[in-house]
Amino acid sequence: MPVLNVAFVGSEEFAKKIAKKGDVRDIESYVYKETGSNGVRILSLLRPLRHPERIRPLLSVLNVAKIGMVEITTVDAALGEVLVAFGAARITVGHAIINPTDGNWVDPNQVKMILSQAGLEKWQLHETMPDEHSLRESLLSEIDSSGENEALVIPIDQHFNVKGVGLVAIGYVQSGKILKHDEVNILPANEKGIARSLQVMDDDVGESVQGDRVGVALRNLREEALHRGCILTHVDSEAMIRHDKSLISIEKAPFQKRDLAIGSVIHAAVDLQFIVGRIVSIDGPKLTVEWEQPLWIRTKGECPVIIAQLDAGNMRIMGSVQHIEKVVN
Repeated sequence: MPVLNVAFVGSEEFAKKIAKKGDVRDIESYVYKETGSNGVRILSLLRPLRHPERIRPLLSVLNVAKIGMVEITTVDAALGEVLVAFGAARITVGHAIINPTDGNWVDPNQVKMILSQAGLEKWQLHETMPDEHSLRESLLSEIDSSGENEALVIPIDQHFNVKGVGLVAIGYVQSGKILKHDEVNILPANEKGIARSLQVMDDDVGESVQGDRVGVALRNLREEALHRGCILTHVDSEAMIRHDKSLISIEKAPFQKRDLAIGSVIHAAVDLQFIVGRIVSIDGPKLTVEWEQPLWIRTKGECPVIIAQLDAGNMRIMGSVQHIEKVVN
């Protein structure tokens, strides 16, 4: 079942017009399933909660989504941070929908300017609320299954024991596919297990592909090997590279006035990881960062790494990593 995950920032009322409400954690999910002549297509809206108070749910959604949608009720610092975060995540396809609250007005030209500055000039700007049916179809047209042929990567965001089933890990398939009975590896614990069964949208399935939110029932694995941000891959796939120290260069975010310095503490957000690092040296545009915990980077490097500082005021997004390489001590 082809799935499109959409990062949605806006109201619950708007989300319910597009899809049916599902999971509620620090991220709300809304799912729309369409059955047609070409089979089933699924639209999954992922809505981060508690922004701007907390930035991690927003970054987690951006780690997972392939397309964006933002409901704009007012132009303020929070909107600026949201759009800059989408740009840092390189989500270049999206919809910006102007829907001011009663008695207010949002200038479309101002929104266009912010979108352009954030690197989102290709986003479609709706100056009035679009028809939900045409919006759904536009979103579903962006489904892309090409990543199914890549190495398996599933960042895990939940796990628990289920009576009669055992240990279950849940996450979005970011690339590749997993089959029932596959042998898998859990990083960073580097422990192996067997996928005894798979479940997608409450249905038992034989395989799960890119875009799916899958529950993997695991055999021969300790529960202590699982935590939020751990990553499931195939055994011996070499899909991920461990970084304890990295040499990085960063494209500075628009509107960001701060400069990073030796001793600066940063957070790297990628594949549901949120890892603390400290800059230990600077050589021109290149920064050497030591990570408090291992940072796992995909071998192909196609997933953007967003750099944030939690104490940076109204603009916590510092930028996105343009180049990263492992430093071996």
